[in-house]
Amino acid sequence: MAASRRLAALEADLGVRLMHRTTRAVALTPEGEEFLTYARTMLEASEEARTLLAPATHGARGLLRVTAPAAFGRIEVMPVIPKLLHENPELRIELQMSDAIVDIVASGFDVAIRVAPLRDSELVARSIAPNPRVLCASPGYISANGKPLTLEDLGSHECLSLANMASWPFRVDEAVRNFRPKGRFVCSSVEGLRTACVDGMGITMLTYWDVREELASGALEVLPLVDALPEDLSIWAVLPTRKYVPMHVRLFLDALEKRLSKCAPLVRP
Repeated sequence: MAASRRLAALEADLGVRLMHRTTRAVALTPEGEEFLTYARTMLEASEEARTLLAPATHGARGLLRVTAPAAFGRIEVMPVIPKLLHENPELRIELQMSDAIVDIVASGFDVAIRVAPLRDSELVARSIAPNPRVLCASPGYISANGKPLTLEDLGSHECLSLANMASWPFRVDEAVRNFRPKGRFVCSSVEGLRTACVDGMGITMLTYWDVREELASGALEVLPLVDALPEDLSIWAVLPTRKYVPMHVRLFLDALEKRLSKCAPLVRP
């Protein structure tokens, strides 16, 4: 086969074996693993050069694979896609909306949008918008139960929690204090928690982008505390480790960042 002949020629040229071959499988040798990093860099550089030299009228092309949290993807990512596709006829987009943190390298994603604290990794991360956490409740809940003014007050209220967030981080006198919410309802999804909060079931801590529309409409109200501030997050674009960012990724991130800049709070809500 042509691929086998080209691999054999490359190994002969380098003077090392890059792959172990059996009748059932192939695997990279240690030398092959090391060479693969440089080979990917060369391919990415070649792709970037072709993109830069292509006529501007062609726009972005190829398949863009994006993963984003479900609620954020629906509210903020989806609105930028129709215009991108309209302006770039040769572009295709695959959007995975899931709250699971996926391995973007193993899964072949070009970019991941993250609203949670980042894990340590070798991936490249770019902050694209501030993402303040907010305590909030519905007007109905506030009318029936009042507003907490301090962390101690908050402990006596019905709190609605994400299943994977056992504590709520607050900034108190330049230090982080983790508050353990107490309540009878826990949910695995942001959208479920937001619905419960709008329905008056209790107080929750979500990010500004999770409840932006509800705050604007008055369905939810921010509950500031006098002795603590919810610890802030950022919205991140996470890219595979690479020196060159393809044109279709750049265009997508520029469009998303532009949208977020129009809606972002100038100060903490």
